[in-house]
Amino acid sequence: MIKQILGKLPRKPSSKSSHHDTGNEGGFSSVNSSYSNSIVGGVNNNLKGNSGSGKGSNSGSGASKSSNGTYALNSSTVSKTNQGKKLGPMAAHLGQGLNFAAYEALPSFRDVPSAEKHSLFIRKLNMCCVLFDFSDPSKNLKEKDVKRQTLLELVDYISSVTSKFNEVTMQEITKMTAANLFRALPSSNHDNKLPDVYDPEDDEPTMEPSWPHLQIVYEFLLRFVASTETDAKLAKRYIDHSFVLRLLDLFDSEDQREREYLKTILHRVYGKFMVHRPFIRKAINNIFYGFVFETQRHNGIAELLEILGSIINGFALPLKEEHKLFLVRALIPLHKPKCVSMYHQQLSYCITQFVEKDFKLADTVIRGLLKYWPITNSSKEVMFLGELEEVLEATQAAEFQRCMVPLFRQIARCLYSSHFQVAERTLFLWNNDHIRNLMTQNRKVILPIIFPALEKNTRSHWNQAVQSLTLNVRKIFSDADQALFDECLATFLEDENKEKETWEKRESTWKRLEEVAASKIISNEPVLVSRFASSIAIAASTNLRGTVGS
Repeated sequence: MIKQILGKLPRKPSSKSSHHDTGNEGGFSSVNSSYSNSIVGGVNNNLKGNSGSGKGSNSGSGASKSSNGTYALNSSTVSKTNQGKKLGPMAAHLGQGLNFAAYEALPSFRDVPSAEKHSLFIRKLNMCCVLFDFSDPSKNLKEKDVKRQTLLELVDYISSVTSKFNEVTMQEITKMTAANLFRALPSSNHDNKLPDVYDPEDDEPTMEPSWPHLQIVYEFLLRFVASTETDAKLAKRYIDHSFVLRLLDLFDSEDQREREYLKTILHRVYGKFMVHRPFIRKAINNIFYGFVFETQRHNGIAELLEILGSIINGFALPLKEEHKLFLVRALIPLHKPKCVSMYHQQLSYCITQFVEKDFKLADTVIRGLLKYWPITNSSKEVMFLGELEEVLEATQAAEFQRCMVPLFRQIARCLYSSHFQVAERTLFLWNNDHIRNLMTQNRKVILPIIFPALEKNTRSHWNQAVQSLTLNVRKIFSDADQALFDECLATFLEDENKEKETWEKRESTWKRLEEVAASKIISNEPVLVSRFASSIAIAASTNLRGTVGS
């Protein structure tokens, strides 16, 4: 009994238990704090040049593993941490309570012997893995400037290297660039908008606040990829598919400066790493599919198309079936989104490149344009007409004849458009010698299709410039074949008379119906009435009710 009572009395804590349990009520914070300190200790060793040792993770970090599996900080690590040593690349991930006061510049490359420059280069790379908060411009100003100067030194160093990069160096380079570049892009206001409401031209782009650091990192990566000392066979292990995919994700950045760097870097990667070329093309395809058929929101379509323009230009002949499918399934559907004006110039260049490489694709491209031809968007229609002219300029007679009937039905609608820019841009097609020759050679098919639009423009179009251009086009056809022109004119006048007679019959029929309806409006006999008769009946009944009410 006495032993049980004594067993319940509190015991004096031993030195070992007090060392582990101080300030730890829940048993979870000690694990986190010990683990964080062990990371900082290991990073400090890295900055001292011991990153290459790689022997014993526990001994290198200054943490000892206890019997229960948690990490406890050794007294030697505590003393080292409290001496104000430099923080390492994992410091940015250890929370807001970390003190950046110890983040100091390393010696310059000019101040160390040549034998130590490579070691210093690795230490500077690790140092630049630390990330700072740029949402508060007044925060960590000194540390941000130290990192910026270090990044500039790295750019100068990588440009002056005269020996091949080894695998360890490549691994550290890609680790530093990945730590700085690969991030979640900030959500913008257009994310919550419907595709019909979203307009990139109206929305103000969000500029990247950390650009003073990012710009230098991009320049560093560009020089690394372009360097003659970078062996593609070794570097492909680190600039791999995952690295390329994460680069492509960054193309959705709203900051155009970032997209320009990404465009240049991805183009260099495509040129240097031949093994990645099919994968890069397929990944870009997937971005286009998601943009066209799902989101219709992406900021980097123009830059991706610009890269593809140079890629298509280098395609060998004859074109592979894979490339033709890319044209049909990815490029032509890019005409569908409302925001096509943001990238239409680059898209038109890619489309034209395909037709110039293989003229047999002209029929496919023209029919694709007709499929996505805008109906109510006049500015988009003008862009399509400009692209159509470029495609027709590279089109041969045989392909032109295959698609000329549906093509000139659409051109006839554009000729008679009430929007003067659409009609004017359509009439400018006849200023192109090659297109004019194609039309003249096939005038027996084309002129009957477009003649009604030409004649109506001459008689009644409100814009004087459109009327003048229409007269010039009429003259081209009359000079080429007067007999055909007169035949089309006679057919047009005959159709016009028939249409007039049909309209007069319809009007007389409606007039008789209105008279019958007016004579039987008081009776309950059901009759077929027009809008005019219905309005009379409603007005009469309203007046009758007003009279009764008064």
